[in-house]
Amino acid sequence: MSIITLAFNDLLEAMNLYNLTFIAPFLCLTLMILLLSHFFMTKPSRNVYLVNFACHKPPLALSCSKEGALERATRYLNLSEETVAFMKKTMERSGLGDSTYLPEALMRDPLNVCLEEARKEAEMMMFGAIDELLAKTGVKCMDIGILVVNCCIFNVVPSLSSMVVNRYKLRDNLLSFNLAGMGCTAGLISITLAKQLLQVHRNTYALVVSTENITQNCYFGSDPSKFLINCLFRVGGAATLLSNRPSDRPSSKYQLIHTVQINTSHCDRSYNCIIHEEDQEGHLGITVTRDLVASAIKAVESNMTTLGLLVLPVSEQILYITNYLVRQLHVAEIKPYVPNFKKAFDHFFAHVGAKPVLDEVQRNLGLSDKDMEASRMTLYRFGNTSSSSVWYELAYGEAKGRIKSGDRVWQIAFGSGFKCCSVVWRAMRTVDPEEMNPWRAEIDEFPVDLHKKVQVGSFPYHFELSK
Repeated sequence: MSIITLAFNDLLEAMNLYNLTFIAPFLCLTLMILLLSHFFMTKPSRNVYLVNFACHKPPLALSCSKEGALERATRYLNLSEETVAFMKKTMERSGLGDSTYLPEALMRDPLNVCLEEARKEAEMMMFGAIDELLAKTGVKCMDIGILVVNCCIFNVVPSLSSMVVNRYKLRDNLLSFNLAGMGCTAGLISITLAKQLLQVHRNTYALVVSTENITQNCYFGSDPSKFLINCLFRVGGAATLLSNRPSDRPSSKYQLIHTVQINTSHCDRSYNCIIHEEDQEGHLGITVTRDLVASAIKAVESNMTTLGLLVLPVSEQILYITNYLVRQLHVAEIKPYVPNFKKAFDHFFAHVGAKPVLDEVQRNLGLSDKDMEASRMTLYRFGNTSSSSVWYELAYGEAKGRIKSGDRVWQIAFGSGFKCCSVVWRAMRTVDPEEMNPWRAEIDEFPVDLHKKVQVGSFPYHFELSK
């Protein structure tokens, strides 16, 4: 009872509430909630392991600076002076560096954004990541029983998952899934789906492939609310191999502990804050509205509430839930209590999104610059690679030699819908830096001082509100 007593005393001091007649009912209810949550949410399940993963690093020829991207957009997109000024200001304050990658179709003179080029980009990123993963693990293609491929915008017939099956000649009875339209959250949602399948189908591997297609994401119109995608999104792709085979436990890097998925699409503003649509001139693009940051925070907070019941120490759970109940029932005017997730995790990898989103995540979770280093460096080096970004971040932590045996890793991604997904891993061993790591050749150059590299100032949001 000592932990509960200390936590309760801390809460009284923090809220400056001395009347126990008001607090006692909330404390009892809190304890009931904790007991029920542990009973229903920590049921034993079949172990799932992350054997290894790979992030593809595009060739140097596809590297493009912010100035180069702006110059190409100005030359080929027929932009107004106002739009060029907007793009320049956005890129300067985006958090991106000058070595991110564009697809070959956007590096040509003139641009060539046809279906064939989009297929080439998809093949480059997916096959590049899978080739590296298979080389790392030595797993035979015929041993893979589950395949999950996710890409938000680019959907073809046959599907991307069929492209993978055809290239690697995967077996006939493979369970194959192709997730589309799921946004930047899709990578971790794919992990959630693979986990559920692995808990049903015994003694097999699940291959998860995450990418986005920039060739067909490029916007050619003049609506500023659709240009954010041109400014932030870059080429990237990752492949992950999961296993439920007990024999893979000694050689696997991580064990999957929890997955938590939140979807706030029932809210119109959340649903419309990122949406694929045509502008008035008929050009397809992705509209991003003012409600993006607020929707992201709302989804992240909801995800944290659920995740907190699974991972936080009892003392933190009591502080958080009691604070929430007091605020909801208007017993007293107090500030929301932000749980100390550092007590539950050793490493934090948030989807890179954009600089203002990372700023808000850091502020709301009370994280340090060190906690956010992998996210900010990934945004700077590779840009927003959508669903694969959390894997470039984990690769950063591994390249730095920071992942030790027993460490708890939290990946969290958020994207259109609006959705938020968390995945929690535990390191099975100390992870040594690998040769096939996208950061390997340049990791000593990081972290960079973003105060010297990125302009400070408000992000140029001047978009319409969500519909």
